[in-house]
Formats: sequence, C-alpha cells, structure tokens
Amino acid sequence: MSSDVTSLSFRPADVRAFEAALQRLDPVAPRWATPGELAQAIDRKTIQTPALDVIDEALVWAYSTPEARLIISMPPQEGKSQRVTKTGVLWALLQNPDLRFGIVSYAQELAEGFAREIRDWITNNNGDEGSLDLGIRIQRDNGAARRWKLAGHKGGVNAVGIGSGLTGRPLDALIIDDPFKDSEQADSLYFRERVWNWWQSTGSTRLAPGAPVIVILTRWHEDDLAGRLVAAEDGAQWRVINIPALADQKPEQSDPLGRKPGEWLQSARRRTVKEWQAIRVRVGSRVFNALYQGRPSPETGDVWKRGWWRRYETPLWSDAGDGKSYRLNEVDETLMSWDMTFKDTKSSDFVVGQVWARRGADVYLVDQVRKRMTFTETLKAFQTLVKRWPDATTKLVEDKANGTAVIDTLKKKIPGIVPINPTESKYARANAVSPFIEAGNVHLPSADIALFEVEALIEEAAGFPNAAHDDQVDATSQALSRMLLDHSGANAWTEALRKRVNAVKVAEQQKLAELATTDDPLEAARQAQFRQSQ
Repeated sequence: MSSDVTSLSFRPADVRAFEAALQRLDPVAPRWATPGELAQAIDRKTIQTPALDVIDEALVWAYSTPEARLIISMPPQEGKSQRVTKTGVLWALLQNPDLRFGIVSYAQELAEGFAREIRDWITNNNGDEGSLDLGIRIQRDNGAARRWKLAGHKGGVNAVGIGSGLTGRPLDALIIDDPFKDSEQADSLYFRERVWNWWQSTGSTRLAPGAPVIVILTRWHEDDLAGRLVAAEDGAQWRVINIPALADQKPEQSDPLGRKPGEWLQSARRRTVKEWQAIRVRVGSRVFNALYQGRPSPETGDVWKRGWWRRYETPLWSDAGDGKSYRLNEVDETLMSWDMTFKDTKSSDFVVGQVWARRGADVYLVDQVRKRMTFTETLKAFQTLVKRWPDATTKLVEDKANGTAVIDTLKKKIPGIVPINPTESKYARANAVSPFIEAGNVHLPSADIALFEVEALIEEAAGFPNAAHDDQVDATSQALSRMLLDHSGANAWTEALRKRVNAVKVAEQQKLAELATTDDPLEAARQAQFRQSQ
C-alpha cells in the first residue's frame, strides 16, 4: 500500500467538512467588509449610493452590537430591502453561519420571496463553472423557501407573514421588512393593532439573548410600527435612520447623508432631479411627506391645509329669469354631492348638500346647504336645491344609513340620483383627493359673492380628522373623487399636471441661465451637476 497521500481520494462532502473544521480552528478575516461589498461581488451591476453606504455602516453596527435595535426608513424602490433583507442577511450568515434569522413582512409570499432569493444566491454561488464561491451550502433535507438551514451549521432563515407564528428555536436576529402593505392598511387602526400585537406577543418573545432587531419600512402613518416602537417606554434603545428624498432639515439639524437643504437623494434607480420633482408634484404633500420624507404627518397635522384653497371673485352663475333658480355659465360639468344624518340633536352631524361645477381641471364649489335636519326636512332641502340649480343633473348620495332612505323616497320623483357606496374610510377618501386641493385646482367663492358660509368649511377641513364634525369634508371628498378621479375630469387634471411640471423645469432652467456667469467655482460645479441630471 502506497504511502503517497496524492493517491488518496476524498468525497466532496469530506473535503467541505474538513475545510469547515479548519475555519473553526483558524478563522479568517471576512472577504467582504460590508454588505455593499458582497452585493458588488454577487452582481457587478449593483449601484452603490451614499444612502446605501449609510445603511451598510448601520448593518455592520447592528450585527456587532448585542441587543441592537435599528429602524431604517427611506423612499420606495431605493434598494433598502435588497440591501438589508437580502444581501445584509447573507452577509451576516457569512460572518456567523450559526445565526438563526427570522424574516417577517406583511404577507407570507413576500417574506418567502426574500428567503428564496437568499437561498438561491447561496446555491448558485458554489464555485461551479467559475462562479463565486460563498463557502456555505444549504442543507439538502432542509431547503424549503420559507424555512431553510445551512449545512453543518445552526444558522438559516425562517420567513413568515405578520400574524403567523415563529415556531421552533429562538431567533438570533429578526428582520421586519414593511409590516404594512399600503396606506389603506396603515390608516386602519385594526391593522396597526394587529401588527403591534404580533410584535408584542410573537416577534419580541422569540428573540434569543443579544439578538438584533432591524425594522425597515416606508412610512405610511405616524402610528405605524416604527412610530409605536419609538414612542414606547423603551423607545430610546432604537437607533433611527431616516433618509429623506429631499434634504429639508432645519439649520440646527443635520442630514444623514451630509446634504445641504434642497439637495435630492442620489438614486439607486438613477432618478434625476426632474423625476424627483415630478414625483413630489404628482403624489401631493401628504404622501410625499410620508413615503418620501419619512414624516407621515405634516407639521400642521392637517389633511387639507387652510392655505391650499383657492378663491374665485366672479360668480359662475346668473339668474335664470324666474327669480328662483340659477344657470351656470361655461362649465363642463355640474353635480350635487350629499352627506346625510337625520337626528335633529345638537350632538349629531349635519346634513350637507353641495353644488359643484368644473371647468377643465378646475372645480368650483358654488352653493351649499348645511343644517341639522329631520328626514322630512332633508327631503324638502334636497328638492329645493334641485330646483335652484337645474344644471346639476347628477346628484351623488352616499348609499348608507340615512342616505339610503332618501334615495328610496326620491329616486322616482327626481332623476339623476346616483347612489355612492364608498369602500374606503373617510380618512382614505380625503387623502385621495388632497393633491387636487394642494395643487390649486379646487376653488371656493370669496366672501363677497358666497351663497353660504365658506369659513365654516375651511375650519372643519383644517381640523379633520380630529374635528367634531366631518360632514362637509365627506361631501367634498365625494364630489372631487367623482369630478377629478373619474370621467373626463381626470384627463383634464392630468394634462394640467403635465403643464405644471414643465413650467417648473422651465423656471429652473431660466435660473441657471441667469447664474451662468458666476465666478464662484463651487456654484459652477453645482450648476453642471444639475444640467447632467436633466
């Protein structure tokens, strides 16, 4: 028998086991110092931005700090899930293959998709055919997408949706990636309580001693999971990194990327300054503050700000000649919008009937009835307003509670009554039309020509959703939704928005032209950078 070791043969499994044993006896320095370096090694097309640099630093801190608590928020589609939930988890497993991870999202399917991609990276980067060899393998009999384990180690991933259990062994690290699907869920107290209860009863109870928790999300609501974690009794333990799309910090504050106020985020999706500006105009202040700035509630706390309303000074109507009714001049659409409550008590809401007119992308509140009424009084008020404004052939009535009774009573006497059955909350409906008010497309009559008390509407809108009454807000939301979200009004508003964005671009180009002769080299460099982004 030859003593030449070169004549010996080993199975691949034996070689891997031997290499793993050597690593445990003599650990080597990690090949990738940050998740970003690993991302580049896996995919050379990876775009590394200053925002991702900040996230890389935070992840290295979290995985090297016992009991680390980290919240990261940044605009949608800028690489946070890819870096934190996918590459970051893989990077941590390469540092310590015995880490048992939990990945949680609003849906099982999404969480499972994260886990599947990490598993596939490990499977595909095994050194075969010249590929990158990560040096870890998936255990053959424990490799399902939702729950898999590393061969020869304790580490792996368990992926679940919010509301599901994290059964089995304790978690050495927990990633919560977008606990809410959309604004509808985040605006719902039921869903916010559901997420919070899951964290308290399941997520936090499955943590092993020293386990880090990382929450990444797009902010939808001030009372979302991030908001509650920070507001809790132990909220001071959370390190919060919010990276806004637009640097707009106060002078005494600092931007996480070191930007000056007015500078936009360098985008992982290569968004230009023009595209960021278009997003800001398109989504409106409330959505932009929440999703893109990480501040779910504007500082005023209002859904519809007082300063957003526009006023018109010249009546759109003229006397029809009979002394009882009016005709609307040069309008594209006219309708009524009704919100009804009958209880004739001081604590009940009001019955509100409104008349709206549209010219192109602009809508005008022409008249309004607002009063606590009985059922009989409501029928009379409805008929009176119909006679007063015969051009308003469409009459929107919410088909719930008291509105249903009015519809059933009058539909055979008055044509054009359209039942409206809303499927979203009052808050969601008001948010949906807020961009139109902010953009200046909604006009109220000035005090000199008004046929009703305009200031009462403005005050109620400013206090919504915390004001005592919301009947005028409901009727307004219903009308604006019909006139500007549906039918031809939507096309008119979209065209107006396009012109608005182009006007912003022209104004900024003119400003650059005026500053073209500057002798300041720093200013010249900033101008050149802006031109390249266009």
